[in-house]
Amino acid sequence: MLIRAFGVALGATLLSNVIGAPAEFTNFKRQDGNPLKFDYNNKVQGVNLGGWLVLEPWITPSIFEEWADNQIVKDEYTFSQALGKDETFRRLNDHWNSWITEDDFQQIAAAGLNHVRIPIGYWSVISRDGDPYVQGAYEFLGRALDWAQGASLMVIIDLHGAPGSQNGFDNSGQIGSVDWTQGDTVKQTLNAIAKIRDDHADHPAVGGIELLNEPLGPVLNMDVVKQFYMDGWGQLKGSHVVVPFSDAFMGVDNWNDWGDGMWSLMVDTHHYEIFDGQIALSPDEHVQSACGFGNQMASNNKWTISGEWTGAMTDCAKWLNGLGRGARYDGTLEGGSSYGSCDGKYVGSVASLSEADRSNIRRYIEAQLDAFEKASGWIFWTWKTEGAPEWDMQDLLAGGLFPQPLSDRQHPGQCG
Repeated sequence: MLIRAFGVALGATLLSNVIGAPAEFTNFKRQDGNPLKFDYNNKVQGVNLGGWLVLEPWITPSIFEEWADNQIVKDEYTFSQALGKDETFRRLNDHWNSWITEDDFQQIAAAGLNHVRIPIGYWSVISRDGDPYVQGAYEFLGRALDWAQGASLMVIIDLHGAPGSQNGFDNSGQIGSVDWTQGDTVKQTLNAIAKIRDDHADHPAVGGIELLNEPLGPVLNMDVVKQFYMDGWGQLKGSHVVVPFSDAFMGVDNWNDWGDGMWSLMVDTHHYEIFDGQIALSPDEHVQSACGFGNQMASNNKWTISGEWTGAMTDCAKWLNGLGRGARYDGTLEGGSSYGSCDGKYVGSVASLSEADRSNIRRYIEAQLDAFEKASGWIFWTWKTEGAPEWDMQDLLAGGLFPQPLSDRQHPGQCG
């Protein structure tokens, strides 16, 4: 989910993929005359189910607390490695059964959203010799699709982790080297996409299948990434699903000249203003930056969503940068400069926030909603956490910081 090393907000955007689009863009519509299950000329308004089928320590610190001092365990790979398959399955099965339930889908729909994005790792889809991971999450994905259908929600199934790790972040399953594209890992990733297609592409709730979350373009061979995108699209082109693909941190204009002859494409760009280069921004500057990014998104020639974003203006949430690691904001991450104190900041619940923080977060969220809807829409990260309120849509809704209805504005016209 998070950009650890590359903190620049990068993205892309919308012009149409459908009948009625300007002539120069008609090559992006479905060419067999069959409609998608959702009209993506309408705005995507959704939320991610982060920390459920792929572990992230900062979302559910309680699962990782016993390793806080020695950091032997810091991701799902080392969690499984340390506990062994039987104990790993026991703990994860309890988590899968409780973290997200059918009631969450009903709450999401009641908030006026139309999409959920569900991250899942390759290891839950296909097993690989030598991996410590356990299977079982894939069954819960199937349940979630039925829950979504019952709540009249669309789902984007997001392959969040690839063999060897496509970015070296904990959200890929394994922190460390970026070894995706080595050996037969790309083929294995395509096999996972094919299985998701075969099992779920025809489900009424599945609006899209995202090829891969956040491949680290500045490190990877982009020719290989683009070929993977083409091959993955080729596996999905006959399905009634949109095909989101990550901008791979390569910039908003990088994909305008790519994809000729392909249809139903959607650029997924992730916008966070809490990493290198933006951590020092004031609340006013955060709003201005978000509005400017929305303008960038709207300059692209493909459907584009901000598939991850947050109400956070600091990286103070516990373990956001990795288990046991500090924050850029207060200088505790690798001894950097300090921009303020994290003491008591953005921890606990929305109810515990200061009035100033509440006002700033609401204003920033509204700006991003306006900005991203200049393009194809947005999917917030994430639905719930154990104690990071500015990331927790469920808590933000309950605390009045996420607009209800979604069109409500206490700070109208911020993006012009």
